[in-house]
Amino acid sequence: MIITVSGPPGSGKSTLSKIIAKHFNLELVSSGDVFRAMAAKRNVSLEEFGHIAEADPAIDKEIDLSQMELSKTGGDFLFEGRLSGRLIDADLKIMLKTDMQVRARRISERENIPLEQAMHETVERQESEAKRYLKYYGFDNSDLTLYDLVLESSVWDPQAIANIAITAIESMKDKERRG
Repeated sequence: MIITVSGPPGSGKSTLSKIIAKHFNLELVSSGDVFRAMAAKRNVSLEEFGHIAEADPAIDKEIDLSQMELSKTGGDFLFEGRLSGRLIDADLKIMLKTDMQVRARRISERENIPLEQAMHETVERQESEAKRYLKYYGFDNSDLTLYDLVLESSVWDPQAIANIAITAIESMKDKERRG
C-alpha cells in the first residue's frame, strides 16, 4: 500500500503521517526531513536553502526522484511531502490545508520563534516553493483536484484528523478485499 500526505508548512503533515504510518505499519519517507538535512549539511537556514533550491533544480529533483523510485519497489510506504501526491502513484492521496495564521502559530510554537518571524518565514517558503514547483514541474500547487481526501486541519485536533484518514484507508482496504 502506498499513501501520500501533502500540505503546506504547519498544516500537520508530519503529525498525521507518523500516526498513519504507525497504525498501518508503513515505512515513512519525509521529503521535508531530507530537505532539512540537506540544508543542515550546507549549514544554512531553511529560508536560505529554499533560495538556493530556486536557482538549482537538482536539489528538488534529487528529493523527488528518490521518492518516485522508492515508490516503485513494491513496499508499503507513506510518503510525506508537498509534491508527494503529485509525483507518486499512490493508493490514496491526502492533502491537508490550513489557514496561514494557524500554520504560522503552529510553526511559532513548534520552533519557539516569534509569531511574526514564523509568518514571514512561512510566506517566504511558500512563495519560494510555488515558484520552484511551477518552474520545474509546471504544477500549480493550489489545485487540489488530484487528491482523494482533502482535510482542513485547523477544524479538528491531530487525532481526529488521523481518525478520519484511518477510516478512509480502512474503507479503501475493505473495498479492495471485497473485490
